[in-house]
Amino acid sequence: MRGMNGVGESLRESAVFNFAGAVTMVIDDSPFALELTAQAVLGFGIKVRHACASAAEAIAILRDHPVDLILVDCEMPGMSGYEFVRWLRRSGLEPNAFAPVIMTAAHVRRSKVSEARDCGANFLITKPFSAGVLLERIVWVARDARPFLEVGDYFGPDRRFRSEPWEGLERRSEEIRKAEFEAQRKASIEL
Repeated sequence: MRGMNGVGESLRESAVFNFAGAVTMVIDDSPFALELTAQAVLGFGIKVRHACASAAEAIAILRDHPVDLILVDCEMPGMSGYEFVRWLRRSGLEPNAFAPVIMTAAHVRRSKVSEARDCGANFLITKPFSAGVLLERIVWVARDARPFLEVGDYFGPDRRFRSEPWEGLERRSEEIRKAEFEAQRKASIEL
């Protein structure tokens, strides 16, 4: 639902956030995009403490300095944004491995959305983005309470957004095994 000023409901509720002290990192190989993103977040009181032109530069900083928010471009030479997020989530650097990550991409195809989700990013937005959309996503990740999961080669925020029970056929192996065990236990009690 949109408010009278055209800004989404989530922005109106965000008045309690004070981002002035947030340690923010922006990673983009394009100097223009890096500056544009830094100026956009500065407009809502977020000062970019670390502006990096490559993932390698960002990694060097993250080894020694904690951050609260990372905005990273998907497509960069050398290490891509996707590879960077995978590295970050598996790095073991606390608290940085758990920092919210918003990825940016000039062209978003379904495969990029899936790859951003599967590498452990919190959100993906399309360039060029408006300051309002960027702020809504920052507020969203600040409020995001999904737990981090490690499943196979994935480590990152729970990819499920819905908390209501699934109505379809269960496909998760641990849940199937649990249901089978409970059925066997119930059958043995009834004998």
